[in-house]
Amino acid sequence: PRQPAKTLWYDRPRYVYLEFCVEDSTDVKVVIEDHRLVFSCKNADGVEFYNEINLYARVNSKDSREKRSDRSVTCFMRKWKEKVAWPRITKENIKPAWLSVDFDNWRDWEGDEEVERAMVEQYAEV
Repeated sequence: PRQPAKTLWYDRPRYVYLEFCVEDSTDVKVVIEDHRLVFSCKNADGVEFYNEINLYARVNSKDSREKRSDRSVTCFMRKWKEKVAWPRITKENIKPAWLSVDFDNWRDWEGDEEVERAMVEQYAEV
């Protein structure tokens, strides 16, 4: 039986970030489409995780990527319309129990583009 991974998300001027909190993940699969993201993996105990998110707005699937760490898998998706805030990550106005806002990373956008560029470059180097 598969279950959804606990997921954190936050919004930035150019990208939307999703972090799937699974430790020691294996068989990680991330499919990013223009309006949808599908994530699946297993953890060290062989538990299968599966999340499917219909996205609030369109993303540029070609300019989106993911990065795995021992703690989680982070996806960042380039917004089709930049500098437009997303009030939520899901198309539907319902909040799944497994999804929450990453308040540690949620900031005002004032002067945030430099920060974001640095972040994306740091990811790209991995």
